[in-house]
Amino acid sequence: MKKIIMTGGGTAGHVMPNVALVPELKKLGYTIEYIGSKDGIEKGIIEKEGIKYFGISSGKLRRYIDLKNLSDPFKVVKGIMDAYIIIKKEKPDIIFSKGGFVSVPVVIGAHMNGVPVIAHESDITPGLANRISAPYCTKICVTFPESLASIKGGKGVLTGTPIRTEIFNGIAGTGKEICGFAEEKPVILAFGGSQGSKIINDNLRAGLTELLKKYNVAHICGKGNIDGSLSGLKGYKQFEFLSDDLKHIFAAADIVISRAGANSIFELLALRKPNLLIPLSKKSSRGDQILNAESFMKSGYSMVLEEEELRRDTLLVKIDRLYEDREKYINSMKASPVRNGTEEIVKMIGIYSK
Repeated sequence: MKKIIMTGGGTAGHVMPNVALVPELKKLGYTIEYIGSKDGIEKGIIEKEGIKYFGISSGKLRRYIDLKNLSDPFKVVKGIMDAYIIIKKEKPDIIFSKGGFVSVPVVIGAHMNGVPVIAHESDITPGLANRISAPYCTKICVTFPESLASIKGGKGVLTGTPIRTEIFNGIAGTGKEICGFAEEKPVILAFGGSQGSKIINDNLRAGLTELLKKYNVAHICGKGNIDGSLSGLKGYKQFEFLSDDLKHIFAAADIVISRAGANSIFELLALRKPNLLIPLSKKSSRGDQILNAESFMKSGYSMVLEEEELRRDTLLVKIDRLYEDREKYINSMKASPVRNGTEEIVKMIGIYSK
């Protein structure tokens, strides 16, 4: 029986693709373990899957000035040693890395143990963690064809992104019951990533009076972002985070408002949900979401509203236009050649397992 250690963390986007691979790996008889940070979002998600979890020290890789930049390199070094010891003891056949700052020590620790590493990059341009890890990786799977030009040494392979099969099993009626939507109005699902988005939350809530005349609104606003003053508002349901019930809310949604992280947008594509993407601006990111959104807009899968142009009125106009043109977007998504990347990634893992 082969053993795989998976890694990735910091946001749900660096964890959920790993979760998507788990059922297929189990079918092939892999023993699965996970290395993540000691207190990151990945810990709860992975332990809920019943997977053996190892927490290591991990410093954050920042692109901005912060006093923690002085101490975090020491945490990274300790994380490398932590990972090296765990990998040496557990003797995996292969490591699969989904990126995020915790993955760097694990990839380097694997290299020190002579264990092959398959990494995955969701966005068009590689993130900082994957750029640092690249020299120690055997292969790097990518989601967008445009990404191959950024992967050096012939290591890049186009696989697509793994998508959780359970998201296809939602029941629209159950989703409406969870939200308490009694009126038969179109449903908007709005979310701003696993940690929420203040600017999306604020502008959506500013427009609720108008929106609720025509729509029901399910709003995943992020931990600590529930607005208690709106909790009893008819046709509006807030959630900090959704896991098992998300598939039902997806099924109930007629249109979706989202950030433009690769994992989220490829799930929307697979579900054929007309969507309005509001990518993170370059002021608060490296610009990867902007490129993701542009790619989907050009393909006819998404409508885009730049964060700098996001206001109550612009959001309301875009929502109405998206709903009116929803069939056009659905048809474009139906014609998409993009498929679930799970099979191709599992194939790569099988090829390079010792």
